[in-house]
Amino acid sequence: MPKPWTAELVKKALGVQKCNGSLDAATEDLPLEKAIGVAKEKEASLTGADLKARTREVIGTCVAMRVKIDGHWAKDALKIIDDGEWDDRFN
Repeated sequence: MPKPWTAELVKKALGVQKCNGSLDAATEDLPLEKAIGVAKEKEASLTGADLKARTREVIGTCVAMRVKIDGHWAKDALKIIDDGEWDDRFN
């Protein structure tokens, strides 16, 4: 049986039925560790070569869902990952 959509796993990790979706009213904030957990759970169906790349895919879904990562907009979180600031959290 295929795993649920990434968005469903993100909502489960947040403990919500539905994300706001509105940029102005967005309140959901997913800890990076939970995004990593979703990436691990979806490992077989994500295309990233390593955990960091797969987590970036999950955070990409968060961009569309208007979900923040550790208090940062998802696009900003992707830049933080690109800059290597959170590398120690991918162990």
